[in-house]
Amino acid sequence: MTPVLITTTGPDKPGVSSVLFAALTRHGVDMLDVEQVVIRGQLVLGVLVGVENDPEGLQEAVEQAMATVGMSVQVRIGSAIGEDPFAPARQGSTHVAVILGRPLTARAFTDVARRLAALGANIDAIRRIADYPVTGLEVHLSVPSDTEQSDVELRSVLADVASSGGLDIAIERAGLARRAKRLIVFDVDSTLIQGEVIEMLAAYAGVEPQVREITEAAMRGELNFTESLERRVGLLTGLPESVLDEVAAGILLTPGARTTVRTLKRLGFRCGVVSGGFTRIIDKIVADLGLDFAAANELEVVDGKLTGRVVGDIIDREGKAVALRRFAGEYGIPLAQCVAVGDGANDIDMLRAAGMGVAFNAKPALREVADTALSHPYLDAVLFVLGVTRAEVEAADAADGLELARP
Repeated sequence: MTPVLITTTGPDKPGVSSVLFAALTRHGVDMLDVEQVVIRGQLVLGVLVGVENDPEGLQEAVEQAMATVGMSVQVRIGSAIGEDPFAPARQGSTHVAVILGRPLTARAFTDVARRLAALGANIDAIRRIADYPVTGLEVHLSVPSDTEQSDVELRSVLADVASSGGLDIAIERAGLARRAKRLIVFDVDSTLIQGEVIEMLAAYAGVEPQVREITEAAMRGELNFTESLERRVGLLTGLPESVLDEVAAGILLTPGARTTVRTLKRLGFRCGVVSGGFTRIIDKIVADLGLDFAAANELEVVDGKLTGRVVGDIIDREGKAVALRRFAGEYGIPLAQCVAVGDGANDIDMLRAAGMGVAFNAKPALREVADTALSHPYLDAVLFVLGVTRAEVEAADAADGLELARP
């Protein structure tokens, strides 16, 4: 067998493949490999075949056939192909990197490619996964020394590039585990929703500056969460119970939150929240989004007013991880197949417990322990990290009769 590599390019249109393969069929070739990609209406189709005799005749036939459909074609025969075409196919990629930017510039991607090359990592394939609200590329990589240390080095290098280039880069090992996630848990304040609920309550009580100061100290990891919660709730003493419903009615979801939950539920995910916030507020969000589970703190109310105390077990940093494990156990889902998304230091244990921990516009303390960090204010970026494309999201929405949510 003589190997022949055929690469045809031109406008994507019906009939191109059938014309090419009809020409190949007439020469009785063996199919060795095929790959095709379409970029903005331009087709690139590569076919590797083996032919027993007259490869030059095959080349002439292919060139004539593709000319009839207005396509360019390049044919390489035998040693002109380069590497051994009959060698066993290379095993799949070792890692997948999702690169997000707004915008994603050529300069930034060049920096990524150079740093990968310096590590000896090969880029096997690239596909666009999003063009809105961020630009996203999924890059499949092969790392020569596939060890735990090489993992650490790869993550470190890409984190450095992300920081200097204004990008978000998520890196995961390739394989089935990446596509096996089945449960996701969100923090609520400044993650699933915009803002901090306790600060909204504090605004009604006229103590917002004091509460915000305590909140920020706790989120930076400078203050024990339980103590900070008790101090903040204490400042709400005497607030009418009705304020809880008023605050709940004014909650604004983070952009992309509905899309994210709706899409993950289509995929069979169990979706829920574990929050250091309050059940009276959380319950309305759970009902609105159709979430499967929730854990939050309970404010004590006596005679229609807040007492300034929390009743029951406090959902603090440790409590969040405990709640995640409980929900995963109830649904029979291994922690390795769970995703946790949060923004503050009190989410550290929860993100560590999950198979994938995502820091969303997070404080440094959380970014340091998360598997990936997202810095753009769109929650649907979580979908792209999980390998879901924007086109798939919009196609599913269209099938359900939902309008395209773009400005």
